[in-house]
Amino acid sequence: MTDPRYAIGIDLGTTHSALSYVDLAGSDGEKTQQAVLGVPQLTAPGTVEDLPLLPSFLYLPHPDELAPGELALPWSTAGEDGQLRAIAGEMARSRGATTPIRLVSSAKSWLCHPGVDRRAAILPNDAPEEVARVSPLTASTRYLDHLRKAWDNAHPDAPFTQQAVTVTIPASFDPAARELTAEAARTAGYDNVTLLEEPQAALYSWIQGSEGRWRKDVKPGDIILVVDVGGGTSDFSLIAILERDGVLEPHRVAVGDHILLGGDNMDLALAHLVARKLAANGTQLDPWQLRALTYGCRAAKENLLADASADSWPIVVPSRGSKLIGGSIRTELTRDEVTAFITDGFFPTVEASARPAVRTRAGLTQLGLPYAQDAAITRHLAAFLGRQKGATAELAGFADAQNGDHSFLHPSAVLFNGGVFKSALLARRVMDTLNDWLYMEGAEPARMLGGADLDLAVARGAAYYSYVRRGAGVRIRGGTARAYYVAVESSMPAIPGMEPPIQALCVAPFGMEEGSELELPGQEFGLVVGEPVDFRFFGSSTRRQDHIGTVLDFWGPDELIELNAIQATLSPEGRQAGDVVQVRLHARATEAGTLELLAVATDGQRWKVEFDVRTAA
Repeated sequence: MTDPRYAIGIDLGTTHSALSYVDLAGSDGEKTQQAVLGVPQLTAPGTVEDLPLLPSFLYLPHPDELAPGELALPWSTAGEDGQLRAIAGEMARSRGATTPIRLVSSAKSWLCHPGVDRRAAILPNDAPEEVARVSPLTASTRYLDHLRKAWDNAHPDAPFTQQAVTVTIPASFDPAARELTAEAARTAGYDNVTLLEEPQAALYSWIQGSEGRWRKDVKPGDIILVVDVGGGTSDFSLIAILERDGVLEPHRVAVGDHILLGGDNMDLALAHLVARKLAANGTQLDPWQLRALTYGCRAAKENLLADASADSWPIVVPSRGSKLIGGSIRTELTRDEVTAFITDGFFPTVEASARPAVRTRAGLTQLGLPYAQDAAITRHLAAFLGRQKGATAELAGFADAQNGDHSFLHPSAVLFNGGVFKSALLARRVMDTLNDWLYMEGAEPARMLGGADLDLAVARGAAYYSYVRRGAGVRIRGGTARAYYVAVESSMPAIPGMEPPIQALCVAPFGMEEGSELELPGQEFGLVVGEPVDFRFFGSSTRRQDHIGTVLDFWGPDELIELNAIQATLSPEGRQAGDVVQVRLHARATEAGTLELLAVATDGQRWKVEFDVRTAA
């Protein structure tokens, strides 16, 4: 690869995607020349506009719905290169609001759903048989492909494939979801992509945007809580500020578990609120109309929360024929309804000891996303801070600040990210709740870090990170956000009604630095080649003391979370199918931000043990 001219950052979001870039030739340290790409996209049939955000929606039109010329983009016409005849961006979102059975949304959330085959054509998941479907992987690839072509269209003298590119992911993505994102990028033509956690990207953007002033806003010993509530997920990260040789150095010390709870949930909740209002007046909506109503509520929420001068927002629910209702249904949501419903429902005032409610699930459920059972983001935040109360115990300069009487880790600053926090009311509710917790434990109140660009911070931060990776600017340290384990089944005689107990073997410790490879000491395994081989797989965001090779006989329910199985059919490469090869396991944290397991035979032959990205058995 030739030396890049630009460092590119891409926010592959649940509801919006964006591309920002830094001109490497005109940048010096934290003073960077940064811009956001206007992304050409269809806004109506035959109409192309450049917008700073590419809505992450894919519309699958009926073959006779639109003429080919109405789908043309500056770099192609519909169907070129054998691509699916589909629309990405603003027109997809607006047209899909009235025809939701043809709209693919939340592909990013489906991409990390372990209960489905993410390479299978399953979206839209509730579409009738006559509607063509795509996989979550394909939809994600299409958004990334659109951004790459938009860049090449705007910068023909600086091809995308020759630039330094970073794509963001939720901090809570497991190795399988990370690898799928990397695969989508490779399929879209991203030759050398790096993955970055979204909360880190938000902090990078805040650092870069301050032009050096961030050193006055934070000090050694500070703990920054990043609260990132986007369209599909709620992500929490903790970043400690250390001082080394007189220089401030941010260290990411913890990330939260994957919480499928965000703007999508709020839209659906508002839709049910409106549906109940309509039902009280004698108008009953069917499932198709409820889905269309959800998109209308999204627009109402975004406009009412962002614009304090707007008192209400009109909502139109399309009719499916005169026999059913007789015409489109018109109603509205008021600003007071939206703010009260979302504030009290999703950001209730709770105590620090509060935890998310867990209910017993029904034995049968519709195929859908595994949303969080408790909608209260503040309860999830309380649980996260409670689990992480010892996260800084081993950091230089933080040990003396530990207090055994504290029930949760005490942040001293908060950085918000995600479109939900365009409403100052919601950010204030989180700050008030957190500071109530701190007050009850005798701590100083946390301060809010301002100046964040809630729509573009992640893309801007990713571009700055691409720049930082080349040796300039401020680097956030931390390594892998979790420790990872595989299950080892005990060898014992069969006992009726009892499964063999398992141990958890640490194969990648917390904080493993990117670019490093570690060998599992003193452990050898028999690896079956030419036939499927399985491992159960666990992750922990709290066990920082375990090193590679640590064996756990017991663990608490909050210590280890079972993730996808690792499955592979490894090439025999000169051996017979079914042969058992004596191997040692190695863990490798790649520079791209993914994690690999390698099985290495005594003769040096190596197999990459892929993390499962198919349906768990």
